[in-house]
Amino acid sequence: MFAEWPCPLPGGKTSTEMARVFAEDRRHRLLVIPPLFDEHNKLRHQLVEVMRRLHLSGIDSVLPDLPGWNESVQPLDQQHLEGWRDGIKAAVTTFKPTRFLAVRGGTLLVPVGLPGWDYAPVGGKQILRGMIRARTIAAKEAGQDETSDALLELGRQKGLDLVGWPLGAEMIRQLEAATAAESPIRVKIDQATVGGKPLWLRAEPDDDPEQADAIAAIIAIALDDVEAGA
Repeated sequence: MFAEWPCPLPGGKTSTEMARVFAEDRRHRLLVIPPLFDEHNKLRHQLVEVMRRLHLSGIDSVLPDLPGWNESVQPLDQQHLEGWRDGIKAAVTTFKPTRFLAVRGGTLLVPVGLPGWDYAPVGGKQILRGMIRARTIAAKEAGQDETSDALLELGRQKGLDLVGWPLGAEMIRQLEAATAAESPIRVKIDQATVGGKPLWLRAEPDDDPEQADAIAAIIAIALDDVEAGA
């Protein structure tokens, strides 16, 4: 089902955002933090399929939108990583998850102290590099001459439109410095463990039932072990 929730904005205001929820007040609830930008679009269906499988395994889950994500009416060019991190902290308070599953760039938003899984984590510099490369390729095809270094410098000062994603200067600067935190309560899931080719490399949004099965199984088995050791 879908639910509305109040996400904080700078200045003390809030934005009403949507969340996809599978919840029956069971012992474990997973906070799903999706990838950022284009990878979010490519993997959203897949993440919902993982949530369906966890639901059948007796595990609740929630996938909240943040300002600038999905159907949000908040402009993306006014968002930055610290604001999104505050939004995830607020989602923890609202939905009270016991674990998280963060995917790709979503691992940059995980709050301190919440245990869970980082699936194929990626740093902010790598995200920026890929988006800037896509823009330079598009510019070259249009007969324009743009370089990565010049675009990045412009982005730090004024922001950039990166292949349809308008990012403000603060977002660019924060992405450059962002890395996923290391913690013993954060377990990495690599693509080799999941199997198959990464969905974020496909040209269009897609899902893979076998990969969804694998991710859900990793989480469900680990939570079964928690129950057994309780």
